Amino acid sequence: MTGYSGTTKPTWVVDKERTKRAEAKETLWLFGIHAVRDALLNPNRDKLRLVLTKNAADRLADALPHAGIEPEIVDPRKFHVPIAEDSVHQGAAMEVRPLNWGKLEDVCISGKGNALVVCLDRVTDPHNAGAVLRSAEVFGARAVIAPRHHSAPETGALAKTASGALERQPYLRVTNLSDAMGTLREMGYVLIGLDGEGSVTLSQAMADAGTRAVAIVMGAEGPGLREKTRETCDVIARIPFADAFGSLNVSNAAAIALYAASVRQKAD
Repeated sequence: MTGYSGTTKPTWVVDKERTKRAEAKETLWLFGIHAVRDALLNPNRDKLRLVLTKNAADRLADALPHAGIEPEIVDPRKFHVPIAEDSVHQGAAMEVRPLNWGKLEDVCISGKGNALVVCLDRVTDPHNAGAVLRSAEVFGARAVIAPRHHSAPETGALAKTASGALERQPYLRVTNLSDAMGTLREMGYVLIGLDGEGSVTLSQAMADAGTRAVAIVMGAEGPGLREKTRETCDVIARIPFADAFGSLNVSNAAAIALYAASVRQKAD
């Protein structure tokens, strides 16, 4: 006779523990002078290996004393690290662990910056995600939020595009984006989705939000917002174009929306 054993864990618990163990072992390689310098200066970044050419070491001389890691100085012709061959590494690469920004609730309620976040729905291009992170930092957003799967992970390409923002701007990857949006609503955020077919203009949506916290929800280029994400938004807004037809890269649209939100909050 078989039955449930008190020592047998449910499958979902086993899977969750397995995922946590895998994440604990996960590493990535950052590359480029700016990305490596900012990571070296970040005390919250777990640094594992630093590979530099002599020229790069000279350029990073100001950051190296604070890094807590000894660089491996290599010949430029023997710069062998596991990054794409066409990566513009500038003679600097560092293996690190992903950053842990903590819980969504803590970051979005009491984190630094304005009561403003960006939600990215399946934006998988690291250059777009990196550019959004950079704009989010510039305009004082508390976080950029994306689903754990089907989104741009923390990579060297993303970090290079973010131009240092990855080290300072919380990038929260959640299990379920719609659930995270529901949590934001419970915290008082107005969820403004962006789409060319939006029922109101972006400026009108911002005005209607008044003094409330704002979450700007962006979809991937092409498919846009998924149906579930769209349904979870409070309003779908559009950025008006001068001509009958117009389109913006998702990172450019995010920058415009972030500016509109930050101006509104400063005016309040």
